[in-house]
Amino acid sequence: MANPAFNEKSFSKLEQDGTVMTIQWSINKSIILVSLTILSAIITWSYVGIFLPYLLPLVIFTFLFSLIIIFKKETAPYLAPIYAIIEWVVIATISVFFEAQYPGIVIQAVTATFSVFLVMLFLYKTKIIQVTQKFRSWVFAATGAIAALYVISIFGTLTWWFEVPFIHSNGPLWIWISVFIVWIAAFNLLLDFDMIEQGSEAKAPKYMEWFAWFGLLITLVWLYLEVLRLLSKIRSK
Repeated sequence: MANPAFNEKSFSKLEQDGTVMTIQWSINKSIILVSLTILSAIITWSYVGIFLPYLLPLVIFTFLFSLIIIFKKETAPYLAPIYAIIEWVVIATISVFFEAQYPGIVIQAVTATFSVFLVMLFLYKTKIIQVTQKFRSWVFAATGAIAALYVISIFGTLTWWFEVPFIHSNGPLWIWISVFIVWIAAFNLLLDFDMIEQGSEAKAPKYMEWFAWFGLLITLVWLYLEVLRLLSKIRSK
């Protein structure tokens, strides 16, 4: 598995509405979603005390919203903006905890995340890295393995049975593992770009523009959290 919103069947068996998805309008939708996320993050940062008691319900809401959008893609124009707002309220709240421990870490993580995004977009557009079937399979496998590790870690933490070291440990080995995870998240951006282009070529219905950038937002959130975790490990040494 890679991005749960995107797979080889993402643009098959869609409900047609007489309109066609384009890359340009997908970019326009992305500007709206990114603007909403930045605005919600700024507001949350300023009033984190208000949102903190509702962190767990908000996490549950984002998960449920993402499932609805993934399985009912035609809801993306209505739910993706709401998802973007709630998701970044959650992320901003989490970021406050990291900032309290490591002042300045959030701006470093944000800068690094968007720098990686721009580099991956450049590599994709210039075809320096080509998204072949072999490349997809490798990224799918690596992402699936990482997802399995996180599920195991969450299970171990909730049951108090064990703790997976790479999540919290800051030894050299665990830092390099975090670097590897960041790179896999970055490679997932290439798969997202490719799926968006495939959707345009397949003349998918226009609501898929919102869905495409919802999928990309999932990867960006994952990348940001992994960068934040990596920087925290480095600075805790």
